[in-house]
Amino acid sequence: MSTLANPTIHAQCFERLARIDPVKPPKWGKMNAHQMVCHLNDSFRAVMGEKFVSPASNLFTKTLMKWGALYSPVKWPRGVATRPEIEQGRGGTPPEDWARDCSELRDLMQRFPKLKDFGDHPFFGKLTYRDWMIWGYRHVDHHFRQFGV
Repeated sequence: MSTLANPTIHAQCFERLARIDPVKPPKWGKMNAHQMVCHLNDSFRAVMGEKFVSPASNLFTKTLMKWGALYSPVKWPRGVATRPEIEQGRGGTPPEDWARDCSELRDLMQRFPKLKDFGDHPFFGKLTYRDWMIWGYRHVDHHFRQFGV
C-alpha cells in the first residue's frame, strides 16, 4: 500500500507536483490546478492542527467509509463533497501565487510524515499514523490524477 511514509512514494509525489500544468483543465471536477494545490494545502494544514475544519463524522464515515477510503484498492470516487473550510470558492484558501502555493504544498508534504500528533479527520475521526500516511498519499494521488499526473 502506498503511503507518504515511504521515501520513494514521497519523492514520486514531489515529481508529480512539478509536472502539473497550472493552465491545463482538470479531467473532472470544478477546481483548476491552482485551486487544487490550495485545497491540498488546506487539507494538510487542517490535519496538522493549523487550520480548523468542522467535523462531520458518524458511525458510517468512521467505519465503512474510512475502510473504503484507506484500504480498498478502488480509486477514490469523483465529486465527493469536502468540508466548507477547505472547499475552494467557499472557505478554502484562495490561490495567490502558483510558485509560492506549490512551495507550501512541498513543505507540508515534507513535514507531514515527521509528525507525531494529528488532529481528527473530519469524516474518519481518529486515525493511526499508518492511516494518516495512507490518507495523505491517497488524497494527493486523487487530485494529481485529476490533472493527469
